[in-house]
Amino acid sequence: MRVAEAAAVITGTGVRTAVADDTGSFEAALRKGRTGTVRCPGAAPGEPAVTAELADFDLAAALERRCGLPGRLRRQALRTARRAPLGVQVAVATALEAWERAGLGEGGPPPDRVGLVVAGSNLTGGYAERLYPKLRSGRSHVPGRAALHLLDTDHVGVLSQVLGITGEGCTVGGASASGNVGIITGARLLALGAVDVCLVVGAVSELSELERQALFNLGVIADGGDGTGPGVCAPFDEDGTGTVPGQGCAALVLETEESARLRGAPVLAAVAGYGLALDGNSLADPDEDGEFRVMAAALRMAGLSPEEIDYVNAHGTGTVLGDRTEAAALRRLFGVGPGGPLINATKALTGHCLHAAGVVEAVATVVQMRSGFVHPNVHLRRPVEPALRFAGRGAELADVSHALSNGFGFGGVGTSVLFAGRAR
Repeated sequence: MRVAEAAAVITGTGVRTAVADDTGSFEAALRKGRTGTVRCPGAAPGEPAVTAELADFDLAAALERRCGLPGRLRRQALRTARRAPLGVQVAVATALEAWERAGLGEGGPPPDRVGLVVAGSNLTGGYAERLYPKLRSGRSHVPGRAALHLLDTDHVGVLSQVLGITGEGCTVGGASASGNVGIITGARLLALGAVDVCLVVGAVSELSELERQALFNLGVIADGGDGTGPGVCAPFDEDGTGTVPGQGCAALVLETEESARLRGAPVLAAVAGYGLALDGNSLADPDEDGEFRVMAAALRMAGLSPEEIDYVNAHGTGTVLGDRTEAAALRRLFGVGPGGPLINATKALTGHCLHAAGVVEAVATVVQMRSGFVHPNVHLRRPVEPALRFAGRGAELADVSHALSNGFGFGGVGTSVLFAGRAR
């Protein structure tokens, strides 16, 4: 199937979450419905008790796996990032996976025709928290380089140096919608002709203890259950108690169709449309009208009707109010009944990867479209809207030609990206 006038095409993916360390293992985890949620050691009552954090990360080992890239590039990545904070190191390894999969190891467009968008803001809370003991022990003990590492643009600087990117670059934020905002920004740079290729990276959010506790007190983080199990993130379930904060990073290589054709790069999927709008709301509560509007806008841009959407990767965080609101918006757009799109929520498996969530879930969407399945809603037992067509508790075969991936953020940021599949 061919999509006319796609906003951008996707030629490379990279991902690392609590359940996977690359795209291949991510597909396996999605098929199995494997969850990365664990209990926080020593959590007391009134404290966040569950998380889905990255396993021990070794930059050198991660780079060694990128054997399809030139050795000089891997060595440059290690030299540049080995003293960087965890989030930047993970971003480098994940971006290099997408770079390799897109066939950009050798040749490709001139460096000034390649752009870089890092999705996420306020990414360094945990890193800053770890610096405070140095400040207390003596002001001269605070490393001067921390002034760079504390900025979100550290990701842009390191990634651009490693990959030699000299086109347009920026960071973008939209709270939990940041990943989708990054994809939309990258697609717009391509549409404007500013670049021919754009690397979009959804960055790890290193939460501080203060940030994590505030989210818990706000009622966003799951309470961890009765303490006998890990606690779960149960999107769209009547008994959901909240989300599980997850660590994750993902990357997409976006290109113009012409660039991909000239390079002979296989196209995985197309960004055929998107919606981005504000609710006019400074708080954390969701808005059905706003969520409906961005999904409808994505459809209009792609020239598609609701009946042509096969699958929705929902924002679905596991908070009952948020999930009820999204379910209402989905019902309003698609109606009810067996003919509607299949719906699932990747956060049930990865936890809520916060600023990176949109890019992580874009990779999940593309993987499912390419491989002809939808992953299970592993914790869904009592749907908040039984009339919607939620995927079951096991993976299902599905022919997905068009899919929406939703992302909604605090402060009324609403996004939806429409992906169109290409012939496998």
